[in-house]
Amino acid sequence: MKKGLVNVITMGCSKNLVDSEALIDKFQKAGYLCKHDPKRIDGEIVVINTCGFIEDAKQESIDTILELVQAKEEGRIGKLFVMGCLSQRYKSELEEEIPQVDKYYGKFDFRQLIDDLGSPAQPCQDVKPCVTTPSHYAYVKISEGCDRRCAYCAIPLITGKHVSRPKEEILDEVRSLVAKGVKEFQIIAQELTYYGVDLDGKRHIADLISDMAAIKGVEWIRLHYAYPNQFPMELLDVIRDNHNVCKYLDIALQHISDNMLTRMHRHVTKEETMALIEQIRKTVPGLHLRTTLMVGFPGETEEDFKELVDFVKWAKFERMGAFAYSEEEGTYSAEHYEDDVPAEVKQRRLDKLMSVQQAISAEVEASKVGSTLRTIIDRKEGDYYIGRTEFCSPEVDPEVLIKSDKRLRTGAFYNVHITDSDDFDLYGHVVK
Repeated sequence: MKKGLVNVITMGCSKNLVDSEALIDKFQKAGYLCKHDPKRIDGEIVVINTCGFIEDAKQESIDTILELVQAKEEGRIGKLFVMGCLSQRYKSELEEEIPQVDKYYGKFDFRQLIDDLGSPAQPCQDVKPCVTTPSHYAYVKISEGCDRRCAYCAIPLITGKHVSRPKEEILDEVRSLVAKGVKEFQIIAQELTYYGVDLDGKRHIADLISDMAAIKGVEWIRLHYAYPNQFPMELLDVIRDNHNVCKYLDIALQHISDNMLTRMHRHVTKEETMALIEQIRKTVPGLHLRTTLMVGFPGETEEDFKELVDFVKWAKFERMGAFAYSEEEGTYSAEHYEDDVPAEVKQRRLDKLMSVQQAISAEVEASKVGSTLRTIIDRKEGDYYIGRTEFCSPEVDPEVLIKSDKRLRTGAFYNVHITDSDDFDLYGHVVK
């Protein structure tokens, strides 16, 4: 155990990562030395930022808590704290079942942890920034919570109603990050396109992104987690007209069958969804769409699933993920529907859908061979420099593998001529 060291472990999504960064910043200002997601967990203080979205994520968080409880009992770490979505929703149950944790905090009160601990007896004199992402990109969360009540989703039960951050506060954060060398901004929220509705009843996401794009030093802005119902079309004009807003949009659709969309409480139809996709592609030629789809929702028939497969073949999403339905207690579907699709059927449908997408992805990536794409370098692995184009979000999307005799700088942009591709990645070399 290292005296004065704080380990912060983040589970789940990028929105949790932003919370961990806020906590780390507060720890460091109080004089603590922090390490994020270290390979060796040996801090005098350890904080787990948990995920509680679906059953697998909850179990992973619980397993991590139990593993570190054992480390605490063996004296390998000091105090153990738990925060985040899981403890927001199940705080009393966790306190009863795993009392060895020193204290549980929720999704929104985690900053209180510093006040509870106080400053260290011997503050660290050489506090270096604890960067959770490569220094050239950052996640910026523009709102908390969600006003949607999709039948399957526990997020509103955890995070509460949608609350937009003030625009100037967000823009000040971006300016501050630019001053620190950040060039690429991943803009995130539970529902990005709802931004501003709680402030004055209007959607202000287009104005926000337009103002952000005007900030000197902002090289790339990438948009995550839009919603298809009442999509603000003016946002497409902002994407099209600003060179530093990536031609990329992450919009979770979940399904296409009207039967499923109705049962899921998605408040959108198949016809509206397909019309939106056509409008997006017409307004912003070359834009890459990322979506997430669900299989095995209660009541999903083979016909519903076939409709979904046909839709994926029609839409040809450049990026797509999928998952099998997991019943979450307290949600509408858990209380009103029977989880009637067998696990093996869910898995078969998931495998089929991803197989269809793999062929589409291979076709999409192959179409880039012969082109020259602006690429940012994330890291070096073995013989390759690993980069991304504007069409690729960190960690979830294809990468560009580059061989170069000359040293390439991490966080720098290069023009890369694409010479080859596989199902998901591109290969190329730097050109002047």
